[in-house]
Amino acid sequence: MDSKELDRLFDEAFKNAQLIPQASVPIDQQLVLYGLYKQATSDDSEQFFFRQDSHNIRSAFKLNAWMQVNNLTAAEAKKQYIDIINNLMKERNL
Repeated sequence: MDSKELDRLFDEAFKNAQLIPQASVPIDQQLVLYGLYKQATSDDSEQFFFRQDSHNIRSAFKLNAWMQVNNLTAAEAKKQYIDIINNLMKERNL
């Protein structure tokens, strides 16, 4: 699959993700999707950003989710994101 086709499928998966009720997706899977999305869409030169807010545990979880997949290329992250969204759509008959 070439990069244009991958980008098209990724964009389609992102749009489809909006159709999935957020409450139906476990938090840990939401975090995986967040990390994959960030890895897929972030510039290679972009560094991890974390606000120094000790009360913002949500930001810490999001940063951790991204760090878990930072070894993936953007293309690999896109493919995994597409697969997860497609499976969620299929499971929910959407």
